[in-house]
Amino acid sequence: MIFLELFYVFSKIGIFNFGGGYAMLSLIQDEVVNKHGWMTVNEFTDIVAISQSTPGPIGINCATYTGYTAVVHAGYPTWMAVLGAILASLSVVWLPFILMVSISKFLIKHHESKVVTSVFATLRPVIVGLLAAAALMLMSKENFGSPTDSTFVFVVSVVLFFFAFVGTRLYKVHPIIMILLCGLAGLVIY
Repeated sequence: MIFLELFYVFSKIGIFNFGGGYAMLSLIQDEVVNKHGWMTVNEFTDIVAISQSTPGPIGINCATYTGYTAVVHAGYPTWMAVLGAILASLSVVWLPFILMVSISKFLIKHHESKVVTSVFATLRPVIVGLLAAAALMLMSKENFGSPTDSTFVFVVSVVLFFFAFVGTRLYKVHPIIMILLCGLAGLVIY
């Protein structure tokens, strides 16, 4: 049943989520696109864009949309898809919440011990790797187009990426303003 699969998949993603929502993206894509086929790569790319543009953590937003989409694609009515969205959203956070509540007293008391510092020192490169995987995953044909399919779309995508990167990194343009400007550029160009 789709609901048990959603619960299992997003509970598993939630417990192995080190580094926040962006680090979680490659795990979500592997499960929902590659393993379960609940959505296409194009749909997943769209949910990443929507999740970045809406309030709330990106991982939970992706889980919500994925739960809804998976249930709709399985042939259930819309009201059951809403339940799938709620289930996926709760599934991705319940285990990390229990884990953090359980170990928070220990971490506060022993935050300077060698064991705790070595565990966190080991997790840092893993988190960087997960974030790099998410960044590489987003640099795909679905996001940038292909120079062989449509040179115009590819060039526009690369130029928008470059200006967004330079604008946020060098000129410190607020990300929300950059999202709005790029959305407006896409509306005008396409």
